[in-house]
Amino acid sequence: MSLELLGRIQQELSITGSALYETILAIAERVNRKVQVLRLHSQASNLLSQIEQVHGELGRQIATLCAKRPPFSHEATLPSDQLDRVLSQAGDRIQQLRRTLLTVDGYIRELKLETIHHELLTLQQDLSLRAAAIERVSVIQGSPAVGRTVAEMALPASVRLVTVLRGPFLVPPDDAVLLRVNDILVMIGPQTDLASITSAFTQPRNATPA
Repeated sequence: MSLELLGRIQQELSITGSALYETILAIAERVNRKVQVLRLHSQASNLLSQIEQVHGELGRQIATLCAKRPPFSHEATLPSDQLDRVLSQAGDRIQQLRRTLLTVDGYIRELKLETIHHELLTLQQDLSLRAAAIERVSVIQGSPAVGRTVAEMALPASVRLVTVLRGPFLVPPDDAVLLRVNDILVMIGPQTDLASITSAFTQPRNATPA
């Protein structure tokens, strides 16, 4: 066996080992994020329970104050100083718990965004290895796509329309969907096929592609 062949084998093993190490790290990071999210959800649930407990305790304290009034008292209201103190203490505690809850909710959102970002990067890498991509195409005024259905656009068989973003809505990618100006089409497929059809959505009718 030649030294050159041994060198190639060593290089291949090194690349494979490096890829395996990166995969293990990625899995570990993903598991760590999920564990953190679960812990934060548990903390949020505990905070909500504490808020409910404060409300319950407030009700019991008010009931106790009511019970202390003489049976035939003509006073229509509870002692204002005691009631104000009880309400103030409960209000302060609830506000503190809510602030903490908002902080925890912010951490959960950040971790979920990190997870989504990581998943998108992984998907992009997987597609790139196969000369494919996800394309986000906006339908402009005057393009051939305006007023036509998805079926009439005759997308290549290799290109899949994932969804149509229309304002705040996700429109299912049905063949009968009529395309409008400012619709955003999310498509997946080979890069060459995607590049060949984007002009039908992003350039005015009869325009010459650059």
